[in-house]
Amino acid sequence: MATGETPLYAKVASKLKGRSTPSLLEPLLALGFPAHTALKALAATGRKTAEEASDWLRCHRGDPSLDDPIPQEYALFLCPTGALLEKLQEFWRESRRQCAKNRAHEVFPHVTLCDFFTCEDQKVECLYEALKSAGDRILSSFPAVIPLVLHSSVSYLGFFIDGGPADVIREFAMLFATEAEPTLPRTAKKCHKRDFLSPPHTYMPLVLTIPQNLRGQRPGHSMNRSFPTLKALFQYKPQNADELMLSPGDYVFVDPTQQEEASEGWVIGISQRTGCRGFLPENYTERACEADTWVRHRTYTFGLAINLNSRKDGEGSGRRNGDFHPRPVSSSVQALQATIMRRGMLVVRHGERVDQVFGKSWLQQCSTTDGKYYRPDLNFPPSLPRRSNGIKDFENDPPLSSCGIFQSRLAGDALLDSGIRVTAVFTSPALRCVQTAKHILEELKLEKKLKIRVEPGLFEWMKWEASKATPSFLTLDELKGASFNVDPDYRPAFPRCSLMPAESYDQYVDRCALSVGQIVSTSPQDLGVILIVSHGSALDSCTRPLLGLPPRECGDFAQLVRKIPSLGMCFCEENREEGKWELVNPPVKTLTHGANAAFNWRNWISGN
Repeated sequence: MATGETPLYAKVASKLKGRSTPSLLEPLLALGFPAHTALKALAATGRKTAEEASDWLRCHRGDPSLDDPIPQEYALFLCPTGALLEKLQEFWRESRRQCAKNRAHEVFPHVTLCDFFTCEDQKVECLYEALKSAGDRILSSFPAVIPLVLHSSVSYLGFFIDGGPADVIREFAMLFATEAEPTLPRTAKKCHKRDFLSPPHTYMPLVLTIPQNLRGQRPGHSMNRSFPTLKALFQYKPQNADELMLSPGDYVFVDPTQQEEASEGWVIGISQRTGCRGFLPENYTERACEADTWVRHRTYTFGLAINLNSRKDGEGSGRRNGDFHPRPVSSSVQALQATIMRRGMLVVRHGERVDQVFGKSWLQQCSTTDGKYYRPDLNFPPSLPRRSNGIKDFENDPPLSSCGIFQSRLAGDALLDSGIRVTAVFTSPALRCVQTAKHILEELKLEKKLKIRVEPGLFEWMKWEASKATPSFLTLDELKGASFNVDPDYRPAFPRCSLMPAESYDQYVDRCALSVGQIVSTSPQDLGVILIVSHGSALDSCTRPLLGLPPRECGDFAQLVRKIPSLGMCFCEENREEGKWELVNPPVKTLTHGANAAFNWRNWISGN
């Protein structure tokens, strides 16, 4: 990315503000955990939920330092987001491929705004308030555009922030230092203004690679930051009492000064998951990035590009997705913003469906003899919409499971945090797709602003339908009666009656291409994202025509679609300068979860 003007994004990510420490602490105390260890768990998990803190405490029940009143370490970083971050991450990956991993890859791109400092567990919430207070005070004067100057030497490569923007960033760090200082323990190093800023030159550095003095720490963890970090690749069950149990993905901190006690091929480390110390086989691990083990507590993000849909939680100054009134900006800034915020199309697979969990006979499991619905398992939905032909029509048009509803809301919440601006929504007529779209929109706070446009052309390849006939979908009136905000005036590219049971693969991909063409041409032309909620196959059949690619071979298509998980996403952006659409990283990560076996309490009765 060329050096020069680069906008930063603006929002306050403080959605959990309402969850005060007392409200989170009480459930932990009710479970019998001491107050000081409960507070340590809340601080170590970012004070998100009592459940996460409870899980942390159960994992750390053998941690010998659990009861030690050791203040944990924190730091304040200024990090790029959006298009700039994507370019830096692309540079990160390529530099690692060409030059192998070095110390720069340990930590994400950032400007260090303060030295590491300690804070007592019961006062962590005050740090969040200090961050918000400092951000609110500086927000009006924070520069909308930050000039970046490339600097390189034998041992350093990065961007510098100079002049007025650097002064404003320093002022923000000083305000945070002033707000946070009363919170810090007397025994800790005070965060005076002169201590909070330590730029190596008269510039603010944005570290890219090969820095000499790259520092880092796991906020919320009291271990020495000189420890290298290992990541477990395989399961390991201890053979002796002094060995660590490993699960894939576990992080282990290793102190090089203690390795004289270990024999060849073994290391001594401390498990991040349990806090326990022991021996482990080195060939079961790989070197991990230090920042992978950090806990992100709260963020305050500045700038211009997200102002159209940003939000301050609990305040009237603005909300995401349309209610924010941005400050007037110059034409040059608007032009720069337009090049970075492109029009996009996000294709999402629906959430977990009931028959995916309970099999083809799921409807018989939840139906009474008189045709009424009841819930035999918690993963069945609490209720079903009313249908004119009764419950039998759900057999070939199944709803989301309870987990599918949760998955949809989780994805919607992540999309809200990503800051994308959804301007139109289209779904397959399948109930599971309409439900997924509804729950995503609810999390985006758009359920009353955007109407769901039901497009039969987005339905699954008819060859894969078990009924060998067109499913009986809910009508628009039935959907409205079930509180779905559908658009009755939308004219679909393919009416429902045009779906053919004996549809060929070529007919299917042509149908998807025509549907996507109409969706793109009839959607708002301004900057924003078109959301399409459909089936796994749509991630391929609805994006390839937009990208100008021919259809895949039928066999390759079938194999690819089988691997797409619930809420899998593909994201396309329009490059108007080059007159084409491009496939880019989705705004949120993949949703992965494990299997869950059925449980029958009767099996625990003696003699059964």
